[in-house]
Amino acid sequence: MMTFLLVVHAIIALALVGVILLQKSEGGGLTGGGSAGGLVSARGAADLLSRTTAILATFFIISSLGLAWLAGHGNRPKTIDTTLAREAPPVAPAGPPLAPALPAPGAAPAETPAAPANEVPLAN
Repeated sequence: MMTFLLVVHAIIALALVGVILLQKSEGGGLTGGGSAGGLVSARGAADLLSRTTAILATFFIISSLGLAWLAGHGNRPKTIDTTLAREAPPVAPAGPPLAPALPAPGAAPAETPAAPANEVPLAN
């Protein structure tokens, strides 16, 4: 459905561009300001192009709104998938506070025991 509406929307957009370019404007357009020859007069052609532009613009807006609605509501799941939902691990009760990593100001630095001279510390 969405692909069909998208193709129709593109055709309407191209037709709208073509009809707008065919209209006579003060700045010029694809058609020159020549004499009105043929079956319709210049005024009749202007009225026909104006009506066609209005109709195509209405269809363009309606198809734009339809595409926007389909994009927002077309792929939405009907239910929420909870197959990947995990339970939160239980929280342990708070224990005593940890010892501070840095000594308090004014306290003597703690001495670390030295390794014996014949042993070399190994890195993991």
